[in-house]
Amino acid sequence: MKKLVIVIVVAAAALGAWLMLRPGEPPAAPPPVADPATRTTTGAGDVVGYVDGNGARVWKGIPFAAPPVGDGRWRAPQPPAPWDGVREALAFGPSCAQPDSALAGTDQVSDAGIAGQEDCLYLNVWSPREAAGLPVMLWIHGGGNSIGAASTYDGSNLATRHDVVVVSINYRLGPFGWFAHPDLRRGDQRDDSGNYGTLDAIRALEWTRDNIAAFGGDPGNVTVFGESAGAFDTLAMMASPLAEGLFHRAIVQSGGFQTVPLEVAGGYAREGGHPNSAREITARLLVADGTVADLDAAYSYQADMGTARVRDYLYGKSVDEIFATFDLDGPMPMLDLPNNLGDGHVLPDMSTEEIFSSLDNHNAVPVILGTNRDEVALFMAMSPRWQDSFLWVLPRIRDEDTYLKYVYYGSMAWKARGVDSLADDMTAAGNPDVYAYRFDWDEQGSVLGYDLSKAFGAAHGLEIPFVFGDFGGSFLSDMLDESPGRDALSDSMMSYWAEFAYSGDPGRGRDGGEVAWQSWGDDGLRSIILDTPEDRGIRMTDDEVTLAGLKAELAADPAFNREGRCRAFVAAFGMFGYDEAEYRSFGPEGCGDFDPADFALR
Repeated sequence: MKKLVIVIVVAAAALGAWLMLRPGEPPAAPPPVADPATRTTTGAGDVVGYVDGNGARVWKGIPFAAPPVGDGRWRAPQPPAPWDGVREALAFGPSCAQPDSALAGTDQVSDAGIAGQEDCLYLNVWSPREAAGLPVMLWIHGGGNSIGAASTYDGSNLATRHDVVVVSINYRLGPFGWFAHPDLRRGDQRDDSGNYGTLDAIRALEWTRDNIAAFGGDPGNVTVFGESAGAFDTLAMMASPLAEGLFHRAIVQSGGFQTVPLEVAGGYAREGGHPNSAREITARLLVADGTVADLDAAYSYQADMGTARVRDYLYGKSVDEIFATFDLDGPMPMLDLPNNLGDGHVLPDMSTEEIFSSLDNHNAVPVILGTNRDEVALFMAMSPRWQDSFLWVLPRIRDEDTYLKYVYYGSMAWKARGVDSLADDMTAAGNPDVYAYRFDWDEQGSVLGYDLSKAFGAAHGLEIPFVFGDFGGSFLSDMLDESPGRDALSDSMMSYWAEFAYSGDPGRGRDGGEVAWQSWGDDGLRSIILDTPEDRGIRMTDDEVTLAGLKAELAADPAFNREGRCRAFVAAFGMFGYDEAEYRSFGPEGCGDFDPADFALR
């Protein structure tokens, strides 16, 4: 019982990542032994991996870029330096620097509570035996672009059961992944973009193009897939002209997209910049080290420093000092930082609609877009606002009807932004290969009266074990009890994902026996519902959610009083921002009397 409560607490805070207990192999397993048969040549040198229990050939911790340290901090990634001899690729590489959490994938933590390190640009490969020319599936992990690691995912089952080559990558996170201080500009468009995490993913795709054939993969058939922030970054690959031709399909699991203008990412908050912009972080550093007494003095001091001194100052700061400028409280200290910056070179300085409604503005490859039916439940579960604790241990939903209403509106707003509007834009642009899904699995059951199927339902991140076919060793495992329906749904999802990697059309899956997954708008249908045979099963639907329709539904919903309706508006539509005038006039009586800053989903 105690174990399950811990599971629930951690899962609720996980923010959609698939949480694995171990950064490497399961603790009880012996360390892997290099298998000479896995010796493979890359552009930088030879590597040797091992064969795992599924029979997959595995290589871990292969550098795909030079360490972004020293002068390489806040610059575009460069190819790795060659090495002599044979490099053993038996263990995951270091996680990227981030606040410590269950998602960090490492026990390397500084005294300041910072996990990982700057030297972190490593990838991992799982390949079936005797593989040659197989589709490649490159995974980008989630975590709000500020936490997470490739080491918390295992591609073995997906690779061996469906004959694909799986690659997982690290990329720079938080203030090392996206940082746009004007004084760091050097005159190189990549270096000056601020999009270092985005460029890391592009560099991993370049490595894949140049090397994956030696691991049994087809560089001409690469699928990028990711969840949550990894899904946002997958859409960034579709948006970036620098990624053109490096991948050929995309799977976007619980994503969405919008770029942040450089002036917002780099400017002072009082001048329209982000509260955690590069200039604001620098100002806080100046206060923290005693250079100045307060932020007002820091703003003036920074303005007088000049480009060279600011650059030297920032490069002289340690990882711990930079992270110390943030509030890192909580079990999952994700950072509110601007990312996916519209610099005009790495990513277009355009609206989401402008990017994806024109074939001229994005890489129009076959794409799957999907969300989970109860996305936001993961963020709400175990929150003191929504939950009480019985005997200080077992949680209880305080107001179940209201809770489920918030889950519904927040999750449908995510679907409208992250799936339906994007699918409309992409098909209108002329892409015939747009597919959509909604993941509905909610069969967790109850524990001593606490109904997990209502508290979490089909929450954010729960589809990931189904996609990878790996339910062991996860913090979520106690909520994903073994059952025929669970495993059958996982088999179907893996089959669809793999068939899409092969052909660009999920169709009836790899074996041809699945329900036909039709493209967006085909025969008036739009999305496939992914659910177990014990529930309503896998089926196509014509449902489409629009923000306008959802807002009209909320405005007329008799379940809310005036304040509740305004609070629900902010919770549902605040993720991507909304027009303040619209908020003030929302509903029969408007919301002008309520400060939206007082309302939050959690």
